[in-house]
Amino acid sequence: MKNLLFVLLFAVSVSYVGAQVKYQTITSSKLGEDRQLKIQLPQGYNKDQGNYPLIIVLDADYMFEAVAGNVSYFTYWEDMPPAVVVGVNQLNKRYDDCMYSEQNSLPIDSGAAFFEFIGLELIPFIEKSFKTGSFKAIIGHSESANFINYYLLKPQPLFQSYVAISPDLAPNMLDYLPEALRKVPSKTFYYLANTDYDTETIKSMTDALNSDIAGIENEQLEYNFNNFKDVSHYSVPTNAIPVALEKMFKIYQPISKKEYKEVILELETSPVVYLQEKYQEISSVLGIEKPILINDFKAIAAAIEKKEAYEYYEELGKMARKSYPETLLGGYYIGRFYEETGETKRAMRTYQSAYTLDEIAGITKDEVMDRADLIKADFGYN
Repeated sequence: MKNLLFVLLFAVSVSYVGAQVKYQTITSSKLGEDRQLKIQLPQGYNKDQGNYPLIIVLDADYMFEAVAGNVSYFTYWEDMPPAVVVGVNQLNKRYDDCMYSEQNSLPIDSGAAFFEFIGLELIPFIEKSFKTGSFKAIIGHSESANFINYYLLKPQPLFQSYVAISPDLAPNMLDYLPEALRKVPSKTFYYLANTDYDTETIKSMTDALNSDIAGIENEQLEYNFNNFKDVSHYSVPTNAIPVALEKMFKIYQPISKKEYKEVILELETSPVVYLQEKYQEISSVLGIEKPILINDFKAIAAAIEKKEAYEYYEELGKMARKSYPETLLGGYYIGRFYEETGETKRAMRTYQSAYTLDEIAGITKDEVMDRADLIKADFGYN
């Protein structure tokens, strides 16, 4: 627990040191009033470069700092992309904002107005003001964690990711939500958490909801659940938020040792295709064009060497040349392809031509020239 609190405090400090936090007021015709927003822009934010995922935080009067700090922390370590975090303050407004009908559990009156405020006013306002992309997430706790589920009941859900922390569920939500998640038409992330110290109603309903969602067979649904044993209903967000962010942006993270050992080395198909699909998914799901990391090239090359599947080096080399054209990375991989597939003269010439390029990933000019010279001596090439 002490370590967790240290990480959270560090994360919050990173947020305010590195990122841009501002307070802004939005005038809402749906609510008939002004509403305060807390907005964190990532360090180095540039409206003219790239797209940023958008994370909406409800109950921002106490939830915003926990989310914003963790976003800054994960961004610092490149475990998630830089993101725009927008918090909606609900102090003394929470009950009205989350109001639903006792008959059908759907938003009514002030709850319906708040539902429309988020979709018809807040999101367009943020998209006009900041450079956000196609990926949108929403986070809620207790009553607001129930509320975020209403956006999943639309034919085309507004958000791609939902973080529901100890939701105080409307009765019919146990029927509505699993049915909606069975039908989501595109990649959707759903994270649910509770604690043993929730009220009996929250605990029993979230356990039942977890059982129903866990049984859903839909390739478009990415679902995760955590039960936290020794934390209160009010402190569970500090435990759940970092886990949710890590799960949500797992595809964005560099290839880990676990992924390398348990996934890549077990592939019966090309590890290069695995790398291509990983970055295609980052593009299609997160709406981000992320350059292929040197770490990920090295992981795939290590797998090729380990499995002696040298035929895959050619395509890896082409990718490396495209990603890092000023370096000898691509030439080195293609040279390895020629060397191991018997085209030794072409391997020698490829290594020699790579000598003029920049060193990278621990591959040096001396190494490529040593390989070229060894081939030249062994085969008597001029």
